[in-house]
Amino acid sequence: MLITTVSDFRKDIKSYLDRVVKNFETLIINRGKDAGIVVMSLQEYNSLMATNHELSSRKNELRLDTAIEKLKKGTSFNKDLIEN
Repeated sequence: MLITTVSDFRKDIKSYLDRVVKNFETLIINRGKDAGIVVMSLQEYNSLMATNHELSSRKNELRLDTAIEKLKKGTSFNKDLIEN
């Protein structure tokens, strides 16, 4: 995680944005006491939103937990896709 001020960010915006994208880093820009902005790559944002969606309901969360447990216990199975 990178942390900077608005002034430093403004001085070197391209370098900061390049680091966020290339290194999958999150950038926090401080704007005073208890205020700030978070900058992340679009790929990281999309991943966060997908995770949020998957965990948005208790039913989805339980289904995912069950699948993870099956993988850990080795009780899952592979199935070939039928191609037409």
